[in-house]
Amino acid sequence: MSQTVEKETAGLPTIVIVGRPNVGKSSIFNAILGQRKAITGDEPGITRDRIYGEAVYRRRRFVLIDTGGIIPDDVATIPAEILKQARVALDAADQIVLVVDGRTEMTSADRDLARILRKLGKPVTVAVNKIDDPKRETLTTEFYSLGFPRVMAVSAEHRKGLMELLDELTKDFPATETEEDEQPGTRPRPVRISIIGRPNVGKSTLLNALIGGERAIVSPIAGTTRDSVDESIVVDGREYVFIDTAGIRRKGKTNEMAEKLSVVMARKNIRMSHVALLVLDATEGAVASDATIGGYAHEEGRALIICVNKWDLLEAKKQKEYEQDIRDQFKFLDYAPIVFISAKEKRGVRGLFKKIAAAYQSFDKRISTSELNRFAATLDFGYQRRIYYLTQPSVRPPTFVLFMDTYVPLHFSVERMVANKIRKAFGFEGTPIVIKTRGRRKSTQE
Repeated sequence: MSQTVEKETAGLPTIVIVGRPNVGKSSIFNAILGQRKAITGDEPGITRDRIYGEAVYRRRRFVLIDTGGIIPDDVATIPAEILKQARVALDAADQIVLVVDGRTEMTSADRDLARILRKLGKPVTVAVNKIDDPKRETLTTEFYSLGFPRVMAVSAEHRKGLMELLDELTKDFPATETEEDEQPGTRPRPVRISIIGRPNVGKSTLLNALIGGERAIVSPIAGTTRDSVDESIVVDGREYVFIDTAGIRRKGKTNEMAEKLSVVMARKNIRMSHVALLVLDATEGAVASDATIGGYAHEEGRALIICVNKWDLLEAKKQKEYEQDIRDQFKFLDYAPIVFISAKEKRGVRGLFKKIAAAYQSFDKRISTSELNRFAATLDFGYQRRIYYLTQPSVRPPTFVLFMDTYVPLHFSVERMVANKIRKAFGFEGTPIVIKTRGRRKSTQE
């Protein structure tokens, strides 16, 4: 079993869902897991990487893995990579669910896939999906010819037959203690990092370089990653959970339903992360859509690191000049450190962990009120407004409240000046700072 899969399973039994494209694998995965983790839709081939989650059924904990739609013997790049990813998952499987479409006739792809699974010698259950009417259960009989004794009718959309399916799949899994009985771990809380950027800038290559293994599918085809893929690694006692999000295109250019869902899920993953890595293509330079994507992380208040990838292709260009160009275009991201890397060559990648740790520390940093009040005494707005005191009510992102003599909000430029002074006095590199104003009385100008 590979090191990556060992991390995924963490000693738990593993159920792997396989099947040809568009038979409803992701719908079954989401229905069992109870959350919309994999993208589902009517277009074939939406799930390309293997997606996994942890589930509990009747106190039996297990890992559930959803694989991309497999087309055996397909020579195209993406199906070949999907098959490679699926084989890694199948090697770790304790139970395999072969999903077929009950509304259509059995296909040669179903038979070919069944032949591959039989060779593994592992328990396989055929889930005949889209059987939402009991009268249609007779349609399952033809799928016994695939050579597996367990054939069950289910409807992921209507959540029918799933309990019976799980009863069969988990009957030999050990029951676990309840969460209340489990001992909490001593390791610090994991740092969640979303890898964001336009399609084909090297996000999946960076993920693979960071974790030291081929976890996400990498190919020269733009838009290969559509689902978000999680992977964790422990460095210097701290766990880092990386999320390789789908490449984000501008809304006007996301015509396919899957691409639109990818944008929604990518923004959701940014919101769920602590630190975002904005990946730029050094050979193309910073473009407007890079700023838009960086703006998503800024709006969500996430810590941010700008990663200029493929720098090995531009050795002759001076870093300082390139960095200044980025600063000129991304003025609102002046707090974000810029690193120059080559994910493909693994250059500069290892040093990213220190940058991520520092950004997270800033993101989670709290300054005492006494220190802030000493700092507030040094502020001078140059006009008749009095500051009573300054506090920091929250972190992630660091948020500060200025208590003043009037309710009048500070001008944006003044807020930015205060944020920059706080950053200079206390650090906070890599994280946005939120400034709010409170007042004791209304302005006489109102």
